[in-house]
Amino acid sequence: MSEFDRRQFIGLMAAAAASMGAPWSGARAAADTGSKLGPPAPFSWNGLIEEAKRLAHQPYRPSLQPDQDVLEKIDWAAHGQIRFKPEDALFAKGPGQYPVEFFHPGKFFRYKVRMYRLDAALDAGRPDTTMREILYDGDQFEMPAGSPARSMGSQTGYAGFRIQESRTADQSRLDWRYNDWAAFLGASYFRAIGDEYQYGLSARGIAVNVVEQGKPEEFPAFTRFYFEPGKEDSDTVIVYALLDGPSLAGAYRFAMTRETGVVMDIEANLFLRKDIARFGIAPVTSMYWFSDKDKAFQVDWRPEVHDSDGLALWTGTNEHIWRPLIDPKGINISYFADNNPRGFGLMQRERRFGEYLDAVHYEKRPSLWVEPLEGWGKGTVQLVELHTEEELYDNIVAMWVPSEKARAGSSHRLRYRLHWAASEPFETPLARCVATRIGRGGEPANRPRGAHKFVVEFRGGGLDKLPQGAVPEAVLTTSRGKISNVATEPVPDGVPGHWRTLFDLGDLAEAESPAEIRLFLRHFGETLSETWLYQFSTI
Repeated sequence: MSEFDRRQFIGLMAAAAASMGAPWSGARAAADTGSKLGPPAPFSWNGLIEEAKRLAHQPYRPSLQPDQDVLEKIDWAAHGQIRFKPEDALFAKGPGQYPVEFFHPGKFFRYKVRMYRLDAALDAGRPDTTMREILYDGDQFEMPAGSPARSMGSQTGYAGFRIQESRTADQSRLDWRYNDWAAFLGASYFRAIGDEYQYGLSARGIAVNVVEQGKPEEFPAFTRFYFEPGKEDSDTVIVYALLDGPSLAGAYRFAMTRETGVVMDIEANLFLRKDIARFGIAPVTSMYWFSDKDKAFQVDWRPEVHDSDGLALWTGTNEHIWRPLIDPKGINISYFADNNPRGFGLMQRERRFGEYLDAVHYEKRPSLWVEPLEGWGKGTVQLVELHTEEELYDNIVAMWVPSEKARAGSSHRLRYRLHWAASEPFETPLARCVATRIGRGGEPANRPRGAHKFVVEFRGGGLDKLPQGAVPEAVLTTSRGKISNVATEPVPDGVPGHWRTLFDLGDLAEAESPAEIRLFLRHFGETLSETWLYQFSTI
């Protein structure tokens, strides 16, 4: 659980950038760890915001790690053999419950990320909080005798960090030395575990020009992190970060709470150097290859392979939407217009081992729900789906893009909450969509050419309270093609409240654009299910 799997490692190879900082001086050993610390300097949250603002008015200057030739030799295999020594972790003996370990740089993580320890929490009422840089020390890492990392110079920095499980909890269950629950590594990527103690999809600090035509995607990076000392009776870890990139700079505050899963309250203050064509707020990145609705014949022995299987939306008008993910032939972008959305997220709803049969346990991957804590106004949730033929790469992005243009010189303050858990963090009286199945349309004796049969299953909500003999109405539309043979029936598995709608979609043979299909269930005018959306193409 504590190491990034190979797919995510490759997914985080995107370029990162580091801010220019003062040279190290006055190093001394920390009292509670094996780390060396730089000289003290004042720190405040407002000061970090002002620093990001000043940075945005200066030319962007990325700074690579030194010893690039050595880093080139620290490939995936070599990096996997390097581990931070738990006894040298920040806060290994307190204060607080959760020690912090650091990642070593390597071929795929070439940029220096500066780490700082604060001497007090900013809410402790002290006006003179200070910071000290945590200086890189190769002796803090266990590595083979022949590892190329042993030749890294003294000016090396860390690549990222991870937060370990509680050092005060029952160590026979989750020994903090071998288990972590949040990790920041590569550009502005970060992850956390869910209810099943597994990593899966990732979040990013910001997304800049994702698949924007004529503009290369940028990967702004967290270049500095500042760690507040924790409290013994608190499950929350406070971390501040400075972000920098070609088009913007920003200051972030993360309040990360270890619950059954993980909840993160995030405040971001962003300042734009340049215009940004696609300004992606609270981006979520995941992997979807195939499920039983769209698996190609003999493409893989497993029934399904994905970290997430759908996009869930809770709109400002109180509509709940489920959009199953697809692996398109090329690049697919879907837009969901909204005003002050309640939330959105990439979910993993299929939770049975038999749906994957894989020892990496895709059924345990967390879902990630984004909850705005302030009104975001008008904009769109944008879903980007890229074609993939392997599970090695993240090919799905979901993000909020404001309607207002992101102009150079503008500033943006955002507050939102991330829920890393098995499912959506809110209760709803509506039935959830639990399966989408697609096959040949019609009946064997009279099968129309080019017709496709859809079977959409819903479960829960008010479906298990329907009067005897009542059948919910399927409210069904499509942007292209012709719908026929519509029927709604209980799934014959004996599970109360488990229903399915069956229909055929035809006349699509010559269609070049996909059909946008929309379905929900109702009974005497009362909505019983969330809205199922699907984008279907025959080419």
